[in-house]
Amino acid sequence: MAPGDPVELKLQGGLGGGNSGQSSEKIATEKAYLDLSQKLGRNLPAFYFSVTSSSYPDTLYKIFKKDQRENLEKLIEQYGNWNEISNYFYSAKKLELALYDRKPDNIDTTIFERSRAIREGCNSLYRSYDDRDITFTLSNIKKAAVSEISVLDSATGQVSKYNSLADVIPLVNEVESNYSLMKSKANKTAKFIPAFYWYGKNNQYHRWLFGDVPWFGENTDPTKVSKGFFRGDFGNSYLDGRPVVSILGDALKWTLLLNLIAFFIAYAVSIPMGVSLAVKKDSTYDRVVTAINFVLYSLPTFWIATLLITFFTSDYYADWMDIFPTHGVGKVGDNFTFWEQFTDRSYHFILPIFCMVYGSFAYISRQMRGGMLTVLRQDYIRTAFAKGLDPNKVYWKHAFRNSLIPIITMFASFLPAMISGSVIIEYIFTIPGMGRISFESVVARNFPVLFTLLMFSAILTMIGNLLSDILYGVIDPRISFTKKK
Repeated sequence: MAPGDPVELKLQGGLGGGNSGQSSEKIATEKAYLDLSQKLGRNLPAFYFSVTSSSYPDTLYKIFKKDQRENLEKLIEQYGNWNEISNYFYSAKKLELALYDRKPDNIDTTIFERSRAIREGCNSLYRSYDDRDITFTLSNIKKAAVSEISVLDSATGQVSKYNSLADVIPLVNEVESNYSLMKSKANKTAKFIPAFYWYGKNNQYHRWLFGDVPWFGENTDPTKVSKGFFRGDFGNSYLDGRPVVSILGDALKWTLLLNLIAFFIAYAVSIPMGVSLAVKKDSTYDRVVTAINFVLYSLPTFWIATLLITFFTSDYYADWMDIFPTHGVGKVGDNFTFWEQFTDRSYHFILPIFCMVYGSFAYISRQMRGGMLTVLRQDYIRTAFAKGLDPNKVYWKHAFRNSLIPIITMFASFLPAMISGSVIIEYIFTIPGMGRISFESVVARNFPVLFTLLMFSAILTMIGNLLSDILYGVIDPRISFTKKK
């Protein structure tokens, strides 16, 4: 779903497709794209099967270039007749290829510019699906193809018309004819007829998950296979070729450290706060603290982080305001003692951790308050007070444990947050954690890194839900996972 094409990005825009007008250059760039697509496994269907409408072919994935494939999908949605759409598409391809290797002759010196204009028009057709845009482009292509120049015969003194691109006009007419045919034979009802296409295990997902596909590149030994995600091979980064496990290993320690500290502070402050708010329900303390919490909760994290960096990391406004470092994680390396690293790292983490926890005070304390109030209304709590038990003992021994169900439910989201990181905080404060890696992977279309992050997040979400279910039974013995007779 991310915009852009990772293959084009990895080739660093070297896919101009023959701006010099040479077919050899066009073929070379197309071959480079195809080879890299095969190396990255982008030449395969995405999954084991697809469920779509009958207007879609089962071979659309073979259109390697992402922008062209997406444009064809839009045309399919409009007209629903793949045979006519493919004829139109490939006739434009044939027209573009016919314009290469054209050189100025002695009569028509504008042949190169006219050829390039038609080629650019064809490239525009690959990206256009609006009828007005296509009609306008075809009109410009036709104008460039049929343009004639006047030639004066010095011997006879007669003026004749000359067109060096006359042989291209039939190809232009073919594109126009195929486009008209595509519109006239539209079959929009095909969009509502379901179709199922089976691709088998030779797909991108199977290759990434289980491997068993030979590696491409310098070493083409067919006996060497990628192990796949389930066997610990997460692939290599599209950007620098580093193993994904190495990239994530470097980033994971910072995200874990930040999230563990933030998790401890958030719950250590919010749970006692929620209990106290429930005990002092509807008091001035309850109203004031709740109002402050919700004000904090409503403040955007990126805005607070920007304000903190602006006012408390430089002496621009006052010398005493230059308190904290602007970015980074502090001293790293074996040259520093443990205490030096600890103090400097704590100094760097104060602002990002504050930004991570201040918004959670309102949410967690509110959940704790609600759970506590529900329990305090129970008969056994009233009985405990009637027996003369110490209020603190009633609150913390009898009521607190049974009010933890909402808190345990929130715990399920803690594990995936531990690995996915906080994208905004890590990016603003330049912390090389998982959140920053995730954002950079989306921007750079670095899919192997992004796939691995998403898969681990999904796995940890399921583990978190399982642990929450188990903790329900530990906290409340009335909750049982066995079938009672």
